[in-house]
Amino acid sequence: MLPTIATPKYDMIVPSTGETLTYRPYVVKEEKILLIALESEDELAIERSIADLIKSCVETPFNIKELTNFDMEYIFTVLRSKSVGEGIKLAIPCEAEDCDNKTNIVIDLEELRIDNLEKAQDTHIKINDEISVDMKWLGYGDRLSQAQRKTNTEALINTIAKSVETIYQGEKTFACKDAPFKEVVAFVESLNSEQFQTIGDFLTNAPALAYTIEFDCTACEHHNEKELTGMNDFFT
Repeated sequence: MLPTIATPKYDMIVPSTGETLTYRPYVVKEEKILLIALESEDELAIERSIADLIKSCVETPFNIKELTNFDMEYIFTVLRSKSVGEGIKLAIPCEAEDCDNKTNIVIDLEELRIDNLEKAQDTHIKINDEISVDMKWLGYGDRLSQAQRKTNTEALINTIAKSVETIYQGEKTFACKDAPFKEVVAFVESLNSEQFQTIGDFLTNAPALAYTIEFDCTACEHHNEKELTGMNDFFT
């Protein structure tokens, strides 16, 4: 029997929960599946392949469906840094007018941060003087089901409905998990435009990978300062 190569073990902390996970770097056969998904430019296929990679490499028992988007971004980035290397090369376009040059920049994955992480704990939103809600960050399982909705509007309304955890009306408390989902959707649809936008902004400004980069364009020497946010800015 041919020999197999032992892989080292490491620990990481899940941003949203503080839970410690033990993991190993991914290997070529796992990276191959990810690269095929990236080449397809299918966002759903990419997210599924990343989820499969995380499930393969994390040895601590956990529920992948409960991971938030920023948890998955962080875990994948840690796996990437230990598996392939701490640096990734990106071609960043110049922001100067009449310059379409792209400058190659090496990003140190060890320096990535998660912006708005404090929002992970501050999830209470006031709707009006009588009603407020507690929100939750959707897990991978919830996001996967919403990605299969037929229209963007339907997906947005259902995503917000899935994200509402508790509704408060005066001294009354309503746990959304105990109510029919169609009633939660009806609650969301009863919001006025400003209230709906407030909740939408909360979700839009969720914690995410971030990195501030400064560089001088190699063509026109314009000084650029750019904020990279979310996994797509770093890996696609």
